[in-house]
Amino acid sequence: MKCPNCQSAEVGRIGEQEYYCWSCFLEMAYIDGQLHVREIEEDGSLSSLDDLFFDGR
Repeated sequence: MKCPNCQSAEVGRIGEQEYYCWSCFLEMAYIDGQLHVREIEEDGSLSSLDDLFFDGR
C-alpha cells in the first residue's frame, strides 16, 4: 500500500482496516470498502481529508 498523499511505502497497519503513513503522518481507513484519509490534530482528534483526495464523495 502506498500513501495517497506522498506516495510513500512507509505505511503501517494500526488496526483491522486502519493504516498510518510514517512519512506524512496521515491515517487511512477502509470503511464500507472505501478509503478514507484523515489528519491527526494536535488534540488527538481526527479531521477528514477526503474532500482533498477524492472527488464526488
